Amino acid sequence: MSKSVVDILQSDMECEGLLECFHGLKALDKQCFSALVEAEEPLTIDDLAEVVDRERSTVYRAVQRLLEAGFVEKEQINYEHGGYYHVFKPANPSEVRENMQRMLNDWYAKMGQLIQEFENKYDESRKVSVQVEQ
Repeated sequence: MSKSVVDILQSDMECEGLLECFHGLKALDKQCFSALVEAEEPLTIDDLAEVVDRERSTVYRAVQRLLEAGFVEKEQINYEHGGYYHVFKPANPSEVRENMQRMLNDWYAKMGQLIQEFENKYDESRKVSVQVEQ
């Protein structure tokens, strides 16, 4: 269930809560992200599934959400005699911060616009009702 802005402001949110707040990511997504941050080197999906003790396909979906949100990067590793595999690592924190700041600025501008529309709509309605009463 989504929280109101008041609920969010009154809660004890940690920085990892931004994963959920900005992108609607799930608990497993946050768990996978934390595991990638704590890992000394990039991990494969199989490695990550072992760390978080979940099925490979479930972890793959979580990592895809992290990739789409820009929190994780994927790198292709080529085998010497053909073939490849992918490893995953956390994205650069500065780039993630810039992206979240951009999203926050866009949200703030949109909320300002909606608040102004609210005032205009209900101020106009009040004027019409006052004129009808007279």
